[in-house]
Amino acid sequence: MATVFIPSMMRELTGGRDTIEIPGSTVRRIVRAMEEAYPGTSGWLLDGDRLKPNISVAIDGNVDPLGLLAEVGEDSEVHFLAAIAGG
Repeated sequence: MATVFIPSMMRELTGGRDTIEIPGSTVRRIVRAMEEAYPGTSGWLLDGDRLKPNISVAIDGNVDPLGLLAEVGEDSEVHFLAAIAGG
């Protein structure tokens, strides 16, 4: 199972956990499994059937432009990164 690192803004949905183990061979499957285990998580990550424009996903340290279509290995580390705005 992949290790998903939970952003601080989403930790209330995971009972305060900063990492979770989730099965899935793509980011889309990971998000679906997260929603089943921790309802509300997809609301933070998705806009319809796509990642929100301010969310990027890094798999094993590399930001993947494929978003939800990106492949995830059995032992991968997945990070959801929120864009930081400001001036």
